[in-house]
Amino acid sequence: MSASTLDAPATPETAPRSKDWRASIALGVIALISLVVFGFGSASGADTTFVVARSTDFFEVPGFTLPSQLAAILLSVVGLALAGYTAFQANQFRKVGIWVPVVYGIAIMGALLTWAGAGRDATSIQLTGLLTSSLFLAVPLVFGSLAGTLCERSGIINIAIEGQLLAGAFLAALVGSAVGNAYAGLIAAPIAGALVGLLLAIFATKYWVNQIVVGVVLNVLVVGLTSFFFSTVMSDNPDLNRPLGLASLPIPGLSGIPVIGPVLFNQNLLVYILYVVVIVLQIMLFRSRWGLRVRAVGEHPKAADTVGIKVNRTRVRNTVLGGAVAGLGGAFFTVASGLAFGKEMTAGKGYIALAAMILGRWSPKGALAAALLFGFADALRVQLGIIGSSIPSQFLAMTPYLATIFAVAGLVGHSRPPAAEGIPYKK
Repeated sequence: MSASTLDAPATPETAPRSKDWRASIALGVIALISLVVFGFGSASGADTTFVVARSTDFFEVPGFTLPSQLAAILLSVVGLALAGYTAFQANQFRKVGIWVPVVYGIAIMGALLTWAGAGRDATSIQLTGLLTSSLFLAVPLVFGSLAGTLCERSGIINIAIEGQLLAGAFLAALVGSAVGNAYAGLIAAPIAGALVGLLLAIFATKYWVNQIVVGVVLNVLVVGLTSFFFSTVMSDNPDLNRPLGLASLPIPGLSGIPVIGPVLFNQNLLVYILYVVVIVLQIMLFRSRWGLRVRAVGEHPKAADTVGIKVNRTRVRNTVLGGAVAGLGGAFFTVASGLAFGKEMTAGKGYIALAAMILGRWSPKGALAAALLFGFADALRVQLGIIGSSIPSQFLAMTPYLATIFAVAGLVGHSRPPAAEGIPYKK
């Protein structure tokens, strides 16, 4: 063997991979803080009561009472164990499943709930209500993350999810109020999102503009336009901004199942549409010819073009479709929640949806799980306010955003986006 061979630098295939311990360290630190603050910080001898049953259930599921300190300690230890598991997986150069951040988040938030409800005899933790609120509050995040998944799987970075949600909320309120029917607003919302998606697609595929810059500009544009029309058209004509709401549609038989029934089968039409969209997109993206072509365009557009796939056409279609999905999610803020439109009422939910997409690793089922985690954090804020937690209200308002930061910074680890994401395809 020659000296030149011995001295040759290692190629990417033979170079040793470095172990990334950042996720494990972040998980361990948060779990340790939970152990100290929520575990050992709970009042000794105090109990926390959890209520499960509702009056409409087929049969009663009894509530239960847990020793606050012991339960919080055990839940925090579960978090520490999951941190150790991620360290083991990192040592083996393996990725952790999406279940790890989900279970970890539930354990830490469970410790927080146990600590917050300790010794409060007059109030209890309503588990079914908390889970129902978690699903409902996660609706715009799921639709937004699905929109991002559709776009980025084809190679287009969609930072404009916030604008698409806001546009959908505005048009849903406007059309629904004009017609006097909330379902008309539900039909109009995807059109607004699709128009924003079309602008993104044109600038990204035809003019090769930086997609992140275009997305930010579109968000600002939508904020400006909706604020202008709100201050002029809607303020001058209150009948064009009425608080309409979608009625709950309990599914006979299923809605009476304890816990599962009220959470999954006693929702409005938008939530049921959400179930269908997640299932259809998961199957279409990973089990169909269409999905294979979309992923090929996002991973290796030149190879896709070689076999006859229209790269830019695919990207435009997916971006418009993604915008329509996000616009549909925007209807949550107005017609689905029974609220009138307000300036910038999406409040950064589009960026949280982006985080859910990344945490879910660009798959519909992963995005659903991640969005439910963030929805749980938002519902937790409401629940803590109801039971009169000693945590300041300002910190409670920060809960979903803190969960987003910790999830993306600490729970994702190394996650690879589509290879051609953000790169214009030029023939």
